[in-house]
Amino acid sequence: MTASFIRTVPVVLALALASIGGSAAAQTTAPATAAPAPATAEPTTTEKVKEAGKDAVDATKRTTKKAVNATERGTKKAWNATKRTTKKATNATKSVAAKTGDAVETAGHKTADGMRSAGKAIGEKVPGTAENEAAKK
Repeated sequence: MTASFIRTVPVVLALALASIGGSAAAQTTAPATAAPAPATAEPTTTEKVKEAGKDAVDATKRTTKKAVNATERGTKKAWNATKRTTKKATNATKSVAAKTGDAVETAGHKTADGMRSAGKAIGEKVPGTAENEAAKK
């Protein structure tokens, strides 16, 4: 026997035993008559993170859209309330201005009438005036 033959025999025996064991393991894991199960691979962590990121972006977009719509509705309501309040204030100011004008006019007339009456009374007492002459008659 040569040295190369002695080295080759254990390798051949190991391969022979391994092939017998491999086929025996294959027979015990899956029956020969059963169809192979479809491969359903679990998503990787990276895929899960990407999907979660997409969901977060979608949720953010929806929330932003809702916030914009709510802001627009609130702005419109505030604008309409401002218009109504401004109209009421304008009408109230006009009304008060008209009443003030009437009051000033009335007060002016009463003051003028009072001054004329006072002037007439004074004129009646001053000799040489038309009122004094009229009062003597």
